[in-house]
Amino acid sequence: MWFRNLQIFRLAADWSYSTDALTAALQRGAFQGCSASDRHSLGWVPPRGEDGELVFSVARQQLIALGVEQKLLPTSVVRQYAQAKIDQIEAAQGYKAGRKQKREIFEQVEAELLPRAFVKRGLTYVWIDPINRWLLVDASSSTRADEVMEQLKLSLGELPVTLVKTQLAPATAMTQWLATGHAPGSFTIDRDCELQAAADERPAVRYVRHTLDSDEVRNHIAAGKSATRLALTWNDRVSFVLTEQLQVKKLAFLDILKEDAERQSENADDLFAANFTLMCGELSQLLQHLVEVLGGEGE
Repeated sequence: MWFRNLQIFRLAADWSYSTDALTAALQRGAFQGCSASDRHSLGWVPPRGEDGELVFSVARQQLIALGVEQKLLPTSVVRQYAQAKIDQIEAAQGYKAGRKQKREIFEQVEAELLPRAFVKRGLTYVWIDPINRWLLVDASSSTRADEVMEQLKLSLGELPVTLVKTQLAPATAMTQWLATGHAPGSFTIDRDCELQAAADERPAVRYVRHTLDSDEVRNHIAAGKSATRLALTWNDRVSFVLTEQLQVKKLAFLDILKEDAERQSENADDLFAANFTLMCGELSQLLQHLVEVLGGEGE
């Protein structure tokens, strides 16, 4: 149970969902698989696979999970089968099918193929920290996070959260850190970054596993490029990539943290709880320090 990405939200001060209350709310949107005619289905599932346990909670830290099921039926495949049927019908009736008839045939073929389509399943975890008022979605894109948040809003009836904004824009801060060759506080600069100009075509330069404390990087910054992504390590314990939208990606935790969790565990359930507890502790501190080096939260 280790997150790979963070879409960062701030809980409202009046957030008051206990584990029982949150469970009751999520039950209204519990996952049900795709029916024969559905292309897409989503809903809340037990985060560690225990039937009926829609919220996993340790020390007031809550973990929930959104399950997604999608049938893989490309439009090109439907069109291919539909065209074959249209050809047969046109040959039988002796004249070309009209637009309405073609659309009806396409819809009929799609309905026939959907029950036989392959199903792709996915899982997105959400960590709720009511103590420090964080809500974190383990998603690499804002689109997936928006999907989760919309489903959470439907289940709760309201969603008192906001995207976190900082006084200092991440792009401005990351550019300053690269220009000076070091990051503040307990952060260190790693070897990946992306620099982008503000011109219409937004020309970009990407460095991968490259020394960033160099004149070459500083020359790009002097020429007007700013950092849109920067790899960092926090406290020699967690590495990640920070983006200009204040997203955290490619989270990687020091192996010793995972070894600590394994030593504390006697079975799979204990290991899940230990992993979650350690992750919460590390990320709570990381997020606090990250907001601090970005000047604190803005309005």
